[in-house]
Amino acid sequence: MPVDPQAQLLCDAVNAAGGAPASDDQLQVARDGLAMLHATGGGEPENVYAIGDLDADGVPVRVYRPSAEDNLPVVVYFHGGGWTIGSVDVYDAVTRALANAAHAIVVSVEYRLAPEHPYPEPLDDCWTALEWVTNNTSVFEGDPSRIAVAGDSAGGNIAAVIALMARDAGVPLALQALIYPVTDASMSSASYADNGEGYLLETKQMQWFVDCYTRGDADVADWHISPLRAPEVAGVAPAVVITAEYDPLRDEGEAYAKRLADAGVPVELTRYDGMIHAFCALPAVIEDGKRAMEQVAAALRKAFA
Repeated sequence: MPVDPQAQLLCDAVNAAGGAPASDDQLQVARDGLAMLHATGGGEPENVYAIGDLDADGVPVRVYRPSAEDNLPVVVYFHGGGWTIGSVDVYDAVTRALANAAHAIVVSVEYRLAPEHPYPEPLDDCWTALEWVTNNTSVFEGDPSRIAVAGDSAGGNIAAVIALMARDAGVPLALQALIYPVTDASMSSASYADNGEGYLLETKQMQWFVDCYTRGDADVADWHISPLRAPEVAGVAPAVVITAEYDPLRDEGEAYAKRLADAGVPVELTRYDGMIHAFCALPAVIEDGKRAMEQVAAALRKAFA
């Protein structure tokens, strides 16, 4: 179907402003731009019962509690931004809304960013945060038997990799929620050719993100960066996967969902037709963003039930 009119308005505005920044000398512009995009498109942040900043063995995390209840399930959230931009603050509206909709404690991870901190430092931070959460749920009155991971874009990439690492380490997860995830950093899928220019996230920006995060071709082929290339995915946590029709990452997200399903992993895959990358974080300007995040929250509630 054609690009959704609401999504098209956003693309037109970004394109008129010169498109997405995609070079080292525009790093701060890119970081400021994402913050502005979320502030404009994310809407008024929802109220939650309590918010607290904690130290997860050296990794800053922000804990969102939707109610005063004890023993709530826990979602460890990894924000998007190409491993290079984005922050807990930028994603505040997203994580507040997810905590309320999933009726779960959300632990949002402030992992270090490339290019100042390339792979494996961001991933190491996220693994440290997950280990801390599994061992310290009593600190924030969460349920240690009901923990999930979630993330969008590069955060979806991290969530997928962390789920594989958790399987290998014997850490049980109830669900992995992968929102338009990066699963193959080679950027070789057809959706890059179809959607690589004009739809918010562009091929040139994605290449810059990959170059910032990786240390060369060997890293691109490493399943810790490209989970689609993992030797084995059987036994990993069940997944909900969201993709967007006009997203360069569409095909690799769907290929990963198929690989999981083929390995016997329960998967709920939904492509949102007419949508562009990042739409889930922009519910104030793209209505399908709210619908998609409600789907993710419903999958989390079901997994935690």
